[in-house]
Amino acid sequence: MAAVQQISAVNVASPVGFLDALLVKFVRYRLYRQTVNELSALSRRELADLGLNRSEIKRVAYQAAYENN
Repeated sequence: MAAVQQISAVNVASPVGFLDALLVKFVRYRLYRQTVNELSALSRRELADLGLNRSEIKRVAYQAAYENN
């Protein structure tokens, strides 16, 4: 997650910039999958305590990985 926060602008024209951009995408996707998996493992009651429904898990995970830069 630290890599996502540190890289703000990536120059994709250079090989290093391309690898950095690829790394950022990989780190964000892993954060998305980890969040989905962890929230999916919770019971309905535990999700309700967080103010969530099962139908909101993917949205919350997407926001955590991609919208909170």
